[in-house]
Amino acid sequence: MLRKLQLKKHAMTGISYMLPLVVTAGLLIAIGNLSGGSVIKNYKEAYSIADALVSLGVFGMGLIVPVIAGAISYSIADRPGIAPGLMMGLIANAIGAGFLGGMLGGYIVGYFVQYLRNNLKVPVWAQGLMPMMILPLISTMVVGLLMFYVIGTPIVWLTATLTEVLKGLQGGSRFIFGLGMGAMAAFDFGGPVNKVASLFADGLLVEGIYGPEAVKILASMVPPFGVALSWIIAKKKYSKEEAENIKIAFPMGVAMITEGVIPIAARDPIRVIAACSIGAAIGGGFSMLWNVGSPVPSGGMFIVPAMENPIGFLAALSIGTVITAAILVLTKKTAADDSFFDEEDESVDLSELNITDQIR
Repeated sequence: MLRKLQLKKHAMTGISYMLPLVVTAGLLIAIGNLSGGSVIKNYKEAYSIADALVSLGVFGMGLIVPVIAGAISYSIADRPGIAPGLMMGLIANAIGAGFLGGMLGGYIVGYFVQYLRNNLKVPVWAQGLMPMMILPLISTMVVGLLMFYVIGTPIVWLTATLTEVLKGLQGGSRFIFGLGMGAMAAFDFGGPVNKVASLFADGLLVEGIYGPEAVKILASMVPPFGVALSWIIAKKKYSKEEAENIKIAFPMGVAMITEGVIPIAARDPIRVIAACSIGAAIGGGFSMLWNVGSPVPSGGMFIVPAMENPIGFLAALSIGTVITAAILVLTKKTAADDSFFDEEDESVDLSELNITDQIR
């Protein structure tokens, strides 16, 4: 069943459309940050070129989920799936479902459009309206309401629960606090769980508590660093396409942009998410234990000199990176670069080909 649905093919289509956006937006943010820019809060007031670059990159990051949802839906249902897929991505952003919610929405609406196209009967005069109006409208309404009322409800509940967990950990062991903070910040590579941890850390920063900010920064860098190290140790674990993605994800990680790991995680979510979460958790625990603090909320390696106990930060980051890499090396299977094309080739049926008849 899964083979017929070609889930992997559709995911790869979504990733291939999303990747240029991730790279461009990430580099814009990095260049803007290095130039001293920040997100523009009021466009009626004067702002610098660096501010504009950072803001442009943030706009691009906001498009990641709609683009991957739209591309997955397009891969499944062709052009009638584009608009509904983009809509599902926007809803996923709005409810805090992140890229996983966007991918799920893209799959659901794509297959629903495909179902309608194969089963919905309309008069002859309305057939020309099917791809441009009827299919997008019906699928967007039905699956959009499903995203709002069915998928969104548990996500909101989960976010609230995780926030309470973070608050409960605050007064306990520093190591345990860092453990939970690091795991949450790395879990979904900039998604809703990460946003909860990030907002919590930013709130404590205002109160002059710098430890959680350092954990947030560390946990955003452990995934790309850990994946890159595992690739260096065991290149056979990754396909050629994954290797190219890692070469992009690593420099993005230097600037604390963790979204570059999403294409790798999308191929093998359980192993990659588990490895990154465990590595960031342990690294975060040691960061808190060693009283590392960051008065700056972002910037990656470029703001390490401004931290409290920067040596401790680098040591904790190294520990998290090595643990993540070790788990991936031990658990990931050897990649098959041509597996995608093999699946395509196996679908070709040559049984009816009669060479003798062709010669005659």
